[in-house]
Amino acid sequence: MKHPLAFISDSARKPVFFTLLVWTLFLFAIFQVLNILLTTSAAPAGIVSHQFAWTPEKAQAILASWDGRASLFAAFGLGLDYLFMPSYAMAVALGALLAAGRHTGWLARLGTWAAYGVFTAAVFDALENIGQAQQLLNGVVTAPVTHFVGVCAVIKFTLLLLGILYGLVGWVLPKKH
Repeated sequence: MKHPLAFISDSARKPVFFTLLVWTLFLFAIFQVLNILLTTSAAPAGIVSHQFAWTPEKAQAILASWDGRASLFAAFGLGLDYLFMPSYAMAVALGALLAAGRHTGWLARLGTWAAYGVFTAAVFDALENIGQAQQLLNGVVTAPVTHFVGVCAVIKFTLLLLGILYGLVGWVLPKKH
């Protein structure tokens, strides 16, 4: 089965993976610093609390708990996330494909699906950010928007965690010859 990163040669996959992994972890560290500024009693998990607000009242309370500086950092984080999305998608997908390369049959095919799933997660991340930007920048805090953001976040995190889990488990399982 073809996979989304077939254009990267077998010999280049591991070095590209480790390069992307370091870059992704660097960007993740930046997000952690930004998130500290977004952590309030209304948003104990910072921006993630906003992603899972589910109701306009809760989303509005989170937005109100952020001062002007925090809102600016949240907006910056939403923009930076568009750099993070392809980075984490390629890193996790490559990790899953490297793990899949150690196996045959259905387990190898599952790795290909996991890689596609991670790219799908990035698409839902982008959609989620659009909804969050509507709330943060345009004040559109409605039930459909908060629900949309929450659904996108659930799908994103589920597919991303499945890709990471596959990569880790696929690497630990004995290699098939």
